[in-house]
Amino acid sequence: MAEAVRHEKTARQLRLLSDALDSGRLGPVRRLVNTLSPAEIGNLLESLPPAKRTVVWGLVDPEDDGEVLVHVGDDVRESLLAEMDPDEIVAAVEDLDIDDLADLVEDLPDTVIDEVLKSMDRDNRERLEQVLSYDEETAGRLMNPDVVTVRTDTTVDVVLRYLRLRGELPDHTDHLYVVSRRHQYLGRIALQALLTREPNTPINQLIDDEQPAIHVDESTDEVARQFSDHDWISAPVVDDSNILLGRITIDDVVDIIREQAEHQVLGAAGLDEDEDLFSPVPRAWRRRILWLGVNLCTAFLASSVVGQFQGTIDRIVALAVLMPIVAGMGGNAGTQVLALMIRGLALGQVGASNVRVLLWKELRVALMNGLMIGGIVGLATWAWFHDPMLALVIGAAMTLNLLFAALAGVLVPVTLKRMNLDPALAGGVILTTVTDVMGFLAFLGLATLILLR
Repeated sequence: MAEAVRHEKTARQLRLLSDALDSGRLGPVRRLVNTLSPAEIGNLLESLPPAKRTVVWGLVDPEDDGEVLVHVGDDVRESLLAEMDPDEIVAAVEDLDIDDLADLVEDLPDTVIDEVLKSMDRDNRERLEQVLSYDEETAGRLMNPDVVTVRTDTTVDVVLRYLRLRGELPDHTDHLYVVSRRHQYLGRIALQALLTREPNTPINQLIDDEQPAIHVDESTDEVARQFSDHDWISAPVVDDSNILLGRITIDDVVDIIREQAEHQVLGAAGLDEDEDLFSPVPRAWRRRILWLGVNLCTAFLASSVVGQFQGTIDRIVALAVLMPIVAGMGGNAGTQVLALMIRGLALGQVGASNVRVLLWKELRVALMNGLMIGGIVGLATWAWFHDPMLALVIGAAMTLNLLFAALAGVLVPVTLKRMNLDPALAGGVILTTVTDVMGFLAFLGLATLILLR
């Protein structure tokens, strides 16, 4: 429900913005844009064709430029940066949080990167270099080194005076982290505990040591899973020696979860989740032609199977009419299983310990579906062509292909994962090939054995 409301709001904003742009009145456009959050502006920019996008980007408050750049895909970000002077880019990104700046810095021109580094103080420059030293898909790259720490040998009153002296806290600060003299992570203290306890309460009496720290090399997928499982707002990040390096906050994890969802949807079609909706035709063509070529090769493979039964088809023309039904139903059934498996792999719910159980369950579901749907299709075929043996053939072929679809739907993504290949990207192509080839082989093979004996 909330998602539908958000989409309706975005559509309404886009409609109002487009109407104002078409009328040539930039005042209403500027007022509308400046009432939106950076994330909303980014979403609108991704929804606009290049010409209108350029106009709206020029009307965004310069103070929001950096945050907007963080909230758009790589292709759109590249086009927006191309519209900016080096000085504008430096001004836009120099006040970003370290973790957000790390996301952007590799997309910036080298000259701009140098200027950004020069504009930073020594501590922040070292923090940025530390974050960039970690692999892109790890907790280290996701963390923000800006953390508030306290020691065990202080009191609530001392900590509160320190916080007042500091003046402001990093965004999404719900806990302070307790560290040893060697800066090792010992636990956390909730802000509400500091505000409700007596001033002379020792800090070591308030430590919550139940939240585990996240290792700096942990994958972003695992980080997202832990945040989802434990409803964290923030979490500490440590190295092999349990030294506190930084923290990860919920806003970054939400972005990871959204990117995972987009990747699963678009990856299944061989597309990149960062692709610009309005990307230039040559670029879009280059990105899509590869997977279309792969699909073409698999289509020829399925056709070659059909070609082996040319004589059977020539003698029983009805087979040509019914073939797509068997292959199509197998593809749909396999896609259902594939989607469940990809989600399970992404959430860490599928592993070597339960694959056999899942496979046995899906084969039984496929058998039940195959018998029911095969029976329905068989009866329809009997009524259509008045041939009970043809009805038997298509019913049996349907059941067999749904079993093959279940087998491929479980084993293909698991095998690809073990080979360090992306199941969301390659699984659909392989699954379609299996269900097409086995569907044609089962249907035409049974027809040859039963109808032409």
